[in-house]
Amino acid sequence: MKKVLILMLSLAFAVTACEKVPLTGRKQLILVPPSDMLAMSFTQYKAFLDTSRVVPTSNNDAEMVTRVGNRIRQAVESYMNSNGFSKRLEGFQWEYHLVQSNQVNAWCMPGGKIVVYSGILPYTQNEAGLATVLGHEVSHAIAEHGNERMSEGLLANGLLQAGQVATGIATSAKSPQTQALFQQAFGVVGPLAYQFGRGLPHSRSQESEADHLGLIFMSMAGYNPAEAITFWQRMAKASGGKAPAEFFSDHPSDARRIADLQKLLPDAQKYYASARR
Repeated sequence: MKKVLILMLSLAFAVTACEKVPLTGRKQLILVPPSDMLAMSFTQYKAFLDTSRVVPTSNNDAEMVTRVGNRIRQAVESYMNSNGFSKRLEGFQWEYHLVQSNQVNAWCMPGGKIVVYSGILPYTQNEAGLATVLGHEVSHAIAEHGNERMSEGLLANGLLQAGQVATGIATSAKSPQTQALFQQAFGVVGPLAYQFGRGLPHSRSQESEADHLGLIFMSMAGYNPAEAITFWQRMAKASGGKAPAEFFSDHPSDARRIADLQKLLPDAQKYYASARR
């Protein structure tokens, strides 16, 4: 009976907590209060910076990261405020940092907390290439992909372990379980059944969605969206065919990503043309 009750509670949460992603209109499950996501994000971000080699803001590359980040931010805020999504930006405290690392990566946590690793700059090569990366990463935060993954983790754990959905949300950011799910949502491997049965395929769909939103946002910021295709072609060439099979990866294959972007390019060019007027 208790498991049935938890199932009913879980379904009730799923029905009442559905939202829509900006631009794409995809329905998503959001269970964790945004204020809790922001609190966890700000804490994790500060802890990361305190233990990382942060490049001084006076550095030319660091200045570029801030400059491009601000243009993307302005485009995002303009779109969100004009299309009824301003609530998603409440509590955002935008911040951009370049970190000295050989990792070819960048990320944006909830609340606009952005890190770019210096290892990706040889591949971005210019501001438009960097705008491709930042537009994509910011889109993850705007679309609340982390909250969505975390919400699904809470739901999955609630179905498997009686009471976890209700207590996980109630204790929120103060709960060790919720903290663990937060880290899982941002890259820590979860239960195998969840990872391959739902987690990874959904991550690939989120990556494609972030590509879509990011292409529009970089175009609105005045960067040529065609540069996104050029960037991913460079990344594909750099991988030398050694990337993991798409099924076992949380990112689309380079070929699929490029093909999808090419289909989206005509629409993105309209935003780019408007931004240049």
